[in-house]
Amino acid sequence: MARDCAMGVTLSLYSIHPGVKMVQDWVATLKIKTGRSLEQWVKFIQTAGPESEKERRDWPKKEHGLGTNAAWWLAERAEGKGGEDDDPKVYLKTAVQWVEVMYSGGKAGLRPIHDGLVSLAKTIGKDIKVCPCKTMIPLYRNHVFAEIKPSTRTRIDLGLALAKAKGRLPKRLIDTGGLQKKDRITHRIPMTSLDDIDDEVKRWLTAAYNLDG
Repeated sequence: MARDCAMGVTLSLYSIHPGVKMVQDWVATLKIKTGRSLEQWVKFIQTAGPESEKERRDWPKKEHGLGTNAAWWLAERAEGKGGEDDDPKVYLKTAVQWVEVMYSGGKAGLRPIHDGLVSLAKTIGKDIKVCPCKTMIPLYRNHVFAEIKPSTRTRIDLGLALAKAKGRLPKRLIDTGGLQKKDRITHRIPMTSLDDIDDEVKRWLTAAYNLDG
């Protein structure tokens, strides 16, 4: 077990997504910016807002001038949902559930590849953070430098941020179009078995990590 010192949360395999801190900062300034704290907004929406969640999503925006994302987020909290966006403990619990769902059903056979890639990443740098989302598992150093994505029932794509890589890249690294779209992930390596996690994969995963130094 390890500890995220910034948030005082005991961790195991996964780390707290950087977005959690961003939402925490937003919540901390909510009363200053809007006149109500998170708790006050939730109570206000529950007592004075519309009945349905769908209507509640538009109400803070139309009647009180909040942005779309803020209005939707507050409406969900008023419904008793959420928490993974701003609570580190809830996020870590939910992250485990997201990964379980990702590799359930027809994609269950991909789980060993996922586990192998996570184990490999952990050997590359002590500052690597594995931060699951609903459909993929980004790997962070200072920014996202790689991501693990179960793209089909038979294939995981290891995405890599190699925009700064020099020289000609091997054919195994498939261009994702990320450079043109200004996405961080610019290349991917498709994987269908544990045998695909070889020295070349480690070399390019390490390269992406170093480029984010």
